[in-house]
Amino acid sequence: MGVATTQDTRERIIVPGPAGFHPPSAAQLGVSLPDPGQGLFYGLLEPNEEKVIEEMARKMLTSPNATIFPGPLVLWAWNEHAVEKAKATLEIAAQVPDVMIIPMPDYRPKYPKIDPEEVINPNHPNLTIWGNKIEACIFIGVHCHYANLTLKMIRAGTNCCTMAICAEQGHEDAMLTIRDSDTAKLKRVAQIFKRVREEMGIKLPDNGENVRFTGTQSKVHGGKTHTNPLSFMPSAAGVGSAAAFGHSAEHMKREG
Repeated sequence: MGVATTQDTRERIIVPGPAGFHPPSAAQLGVSLPDPGQGLFYGLLEPNEEKVIEEMARKMLTSPNATIFPGPLVLWAWNEHAVEKAKATLEIAAQVPDVMIIPMPDYRPKYPKIDPEEVINPNHPNLTIWGNKIEACIFIGVHCHYANLTLKMIRAGTNCCTMAICAEQGHEDAMLTIRDSDTAKLKRVAQIFKRVREEMGIKLPDNGENVRFTGTQSKVHGGKTHTNPLSFMPSAAGVGSAAAFGHSAEHMKREG
C-alpha cells in the first residue's frame, strides 16, 4: 500500500523560504487553525491529520540534516505526564536515521553568542538552522507564543521546512502541524513514522544508534558520532536543573 497524500490541489500557502524580511503572517495570508482531528498541510486545512503526519515523516526521512527541537514542556521532568511525553518524543526520533536532536531549554536570548550545535533559541532560531544546514525540523513541547515567534523567523530567513506537533491548537506558521498532541498521539506519530519509513524502504542501523550528534554534542560524549535515543529515556519526574534556566513548576502549570 502506498503512502497517502493529500488530494487538495490548491496552491500551497506556507512553504519553505526564505520569505524575506518581515513577511506576512500565516493569519494575514488567510490560514486558520485546524479543528480537532485535522491538521495544516502547507497552510491548507487537511481533514485527516494522519496525512499531515505522513508528510512530516517523508520530509524528515528525506531532507538534509533533519532535526527535532524539544522544548521545556518535554525537556524537564515536571511531572509524570511530561516524562511520558518525553519518552514518546524519543520514540519518534528513533524512527529517523541520522536525525539530530537540539534542545530549546530556555526562552531568554543567548547573547553575545549562541552555539548553534548546542541549543536553538526562539529569539534567533535562524542561527541554529543556518549553523547546522537544517532543511526540515519538528518542534515539540515549546510554549505556543514562543513557537509562533520561532516559526515566523525561520520562514523569513531560511529554506527549512518547519513542522509543529502541538499540545494545543496547532501553529499556522508551520508548514505542517497537528494539534492536541498528548502522549497517546505522540506514540501514534512514532508508529506512522515507522510505517512510512518501512514503505519507503529506509532502514535503521542495526545497533539502534540513529541519532547523530552535533559537533558540540560529540565532544561531550567522548567523540561518539551517533547514539540510541531510547537509551536516554527519563525515569522519574523532578524539577532537576530547570531552575537554572529560570523555569518553575508553577510557570509550567500556568503556561503548559
